[in-house]
Amino acid sequence: MSTLLFYGNPVALNSTRHRDLKIAPSKDGYSFATKTNSIPLMGVEFMEAAKEYPVVFAKAGEAFVPVALVGLRNEENLFVDAEGKWDARYVPAFARRYPFVLAQGGAEDKLTVCIDESFSGFNADEGQPLFDESGEQSPRLKEIVAFLNDFHGQALRTEQFVKRLQEQDLLVEMTANVRMADGQNLTLAGLYAIDEAKLLKLDDAVALEMFRVGEMALAYSHLVSLSNVQRLVERLGKRG
Repeated sequence: MSTLLFYGNPVALNSTRHRDLKIAPSKDGYSFATKTNSIPLMGVEFMEAAKEYPVVFAKAGEAFVPVALVGLRNEENLFVDAEGKWDARYVPAFARRYPFVLAQGGAEDKLTVCIDESFSGFNADEGQPLFDESGEQSPRLKEIVAFLNDFHGQALRTEQFVKRLQEQDLLVEMTANVRMADGQNLTLAGLYAIDEAKLLKLDDAVALEMFRVGEMALAYSHLVSLSNVQRLVERLGKRG
C-alpha cells in the first residue's frame, strides 16, 4: 500500500521554493480521504483504533500492512461526511500527517520532508509560516517534522511486529459475508487476520517475548476490533 496515498502533487519541501508558504486549516477537512476504505495503522495506534474500526491486515506485495477498515465498499470512507469532517474520536496518524510526509530515497536513503502542493490550505497570505525570514524552520514546521520522525520510527517498529506474525505463520485470509438491512450481501475478501488458535499454540519462548515487547497486546487489540465490522454495516445502512 502506497505511503503517498492521498497525495496529488508530492514535492520535496524547499526553503527557497517554499520560503513564503503558509499553512491554514483547509475548508475541505478530511475530504482527501473520502475515496479509500482502509488506512494504514502503526502498532502504537491499535488500542485506540480498535475502539472505532476493524483493525485488519492488507497484502502489500509479499508483506502485510495493518490497516483501519473505514468502509465496506471500494473508494468509500464511511467516517468522512459530506463536509469533510471525520466522524470518530480517533483519526489514524496516516491521515493526520497530511499534507506532509517523509519520503525515503537517494544514495544514503535519506529522509526528506515532502508536501502535497495541491493541498488547499497552503497559501502565501494566511496561516502559520513554514519558514522564518532567514529560511530556517518555523516553530510550527519543527513540530510537524518531529511528528513525522516519530511516525517513521513507529512505522519501523510496526514492520517488525508484522514480520514476526509472518515468521510464525499467524496471518490467515479472512472472508466475511455481510448482510445489509435491505437484504443486500457484501463480501469482504483479500484481508487478513491473526489466527487465534495458532496464537495460543505458540512456543512459550516466542509468546513470552511477544508479551514482553507489547506485541501480544497488539494482537488481542486487533482480534477484539473485528467486532467493529458490524458498526461499519450500521454506518453504511444509515448512509444508504
